[in-house]
Amino acid sequence: MSRPTRLPARAGALALVLTLAGSLTACTEDDEGPDPRPEAEALAAALQAGDLEGVELGGPLGAQAPAAYPETVARLGDVEPKVRVADVQAPDDDGTEATATLEWSWPLAEQPWDYTTEVTLERAGEGWRAVWAPTVVEGSLAEDELLDATTVAPARGDLLGARGLALVTDRPVLRLGVDRSRVTRPQAVAAARRLAALLDLDAAAYVERVRAAGELAFVEAITLRREDVEPALARAYPRIEGVLGIPDEQPLAPSRGFAAAILGTVGPVSAEMVKEDPEAYRAGDVAGLSGLQARYDEQLRGTPGVVVAAISDDPSGGDDERELYRVDAVDGEDLALTLDLDLQTAAEAALADESSPSAVVALRPSDGALLAAANGPGTEGYNVATYGQYAPGSTFKIATSLALLRAGLRPDSAVSCPPSVSVDGKRFENYSGYPAAALGRISLRDAVANSCNTALIGARDRLGADDLAAAAASLGLGVDHDLGFPAYFGSVEPPASETEAAADMIGQGTVLASPMVMAAVIGSVQAGSLVVPRLLEEAEVSAPEDVAPLTGAEARQLRAMLRAVVTDGSGRLLADLPGPPVIAKTGTAEFGASGKVDTHAWMVAAQGDLAVAVFVERGDSGSGTAGPVLAQVLRAAR
Repeated sequence: MSRPTRLPARAGALALVLTLAGSLTACTEDDEGPDPRPEAEALAAALQAGDLEGVELGGPLGAQAPAAYPETVARLGDVEPKVRVADVQAPDDDGTEATATLEWSWPLAEQPWDYTTEVTLERAGEGWRAVWAPTVVEGSLAEDELLDATTVAPARGDLLGARGLALVTDRPVLRLGVDRSRVTRPQAVAAARRLAALLDLDAAAYVERVRAAGELAFVEAITLRREDVEPALARAYPRIEGVLGIPDEQPLAPSRGFAAAILGTVGPVSAEMVKEDPEAYRAGDVAGLSGLQARYDEQLRGTPGVVVAAISDDPSGGDDERELYRVDAVDGEDLALTLDLDLQTAAEAALADESSPSAVVALRPSDGALLAAANGPGTEGYNVATYGQYAPGSTFKIATSLALLRAGLRPDSAVSCPPSVSVDGKRFENYSGYPAAALGRISLRDAVANSCNTALIGARDRLGADDLAAAAASLGLGVDHDLGFPAYFGSVEPPASETEAAADMIGQGTVLASPMVMAAVIGSVQAGSLVVPRLLEEAEVSAPEDVAPLTGAEARQLRAMLRAVVTDGSGRLLADLPGPPVIAKTGTAEFGASGKVDTHAWMVAAQGDLAVAVFVERGDSGSGTAGPVLAQVLRAAR
């Protein structure tokens, strides 16, 4: 196939100027007749507009051109070419014929299809008219040929996890639907009803889609993973006349719910997406619709290619086609994540039976890598793991303890732990079942180990207005970062009253956190420095410079107190775990209104180079509800 020769930009521009100058000189009206250029310009404008009705055309095919031209280019899609007159040669010696050169540019891909054609102009009375032929549209077209453009889809990039394992990649699916080309409309409607009943779908809605579809359409009802196609279904659907199962591949995670709220989904673009960004999307495209798949769609989807061919307009003419132009697709780039396939799977399994919204987040304190960010089935697709905003309850006492250490207390400093304490008429108590032996004058270490609310509330006068928030920031809570995905780092707002200040000390009041940031809090204690979570390998994150760093002495003291939670306090269920020593903190947080009070259940722990946070929106206690889930995850990580 011949291709138009491209000149260097400067040389091409100069040549074009000289050519146009020459043609203007040669084609001005003189005593021998009118200039043919205006007619060539009119034809170019009509070709660009896609409407030849107003142009007089000569030749044997001239009368057919207004209908033939749109049909010739219809298969190129909903695109408009740019057509301009590049040159008009002077009429021949007898002044009856001239030749114009047209430059065409079709925006079919990022690299447009550019070429030139020639059109003959003949004298017609006192003027000129173009002689129509298929070669006006493309220089090699025969009378029975059409132009056809086929999009070449790029391979979508995978989402990769730790060790380079694919989290989302093309996996086999079965697309089930009604093939309208196989049956009459009444048969198609009957098939739609039977298929909807077989799949437990909304029959009325699907029947309506089938009824409205064209005669050659495949109306998809559902796409199933191959492993989800049960034997009974595999036997039943082929028996329904008009129903077709199409084997295909789609970008999918290992299981339907695997990190779904974070990774997101891929599917056909919506009409709204096409309208909002017509340069990026066209009807029929596949793109990321949510989560990381949507945010990094440009990187993942790659760049489509296109093949333009000349094909026969005779349906019986066979499959012969001539390739005229090709732009190869550029495959999408993979997106590397830190998620660990095995640990994410284990975390989701640990939450599988939890009906309340719940989450598990596990990270590596040494570098902040998020290894698991699991949302339980009760979240109904909401990303609680990294974006939930809840009162952290007594797990926040890690930050409270740091503030008190900075105020001069030591782990063995004595504090008072009464059964209750009143602040401006608000009564605060310890949790139900608090050990009586841990009441009275006890050490700060024992107060943290047993999670004494009243002891920490009673010590609030030792802190300045900003000390609690500053201590939380040293552990990563309340300091925002752009991590490249939805992440909530919590907040500790200035209290509006003494009651609110007292509640802040035990992780209620103005304090909010996500499971992710609470994993970072205990991870910071374990690492001895502020840990910033990261999920994308390509994203650079670092601790903020305006936050007071956690010192080595502070980290050692905090680890000692959190170790006591496991050996002597509310986290004893973790005491027998094999491996390095475990540090932990349990927590509950009351919420609710109108006299009905529920509790969030929390537990955070760290062992070796792993920090884990577990959250259950409605639970009995941190140790009783969240604790078993956390223990299961730590065992799975061994």
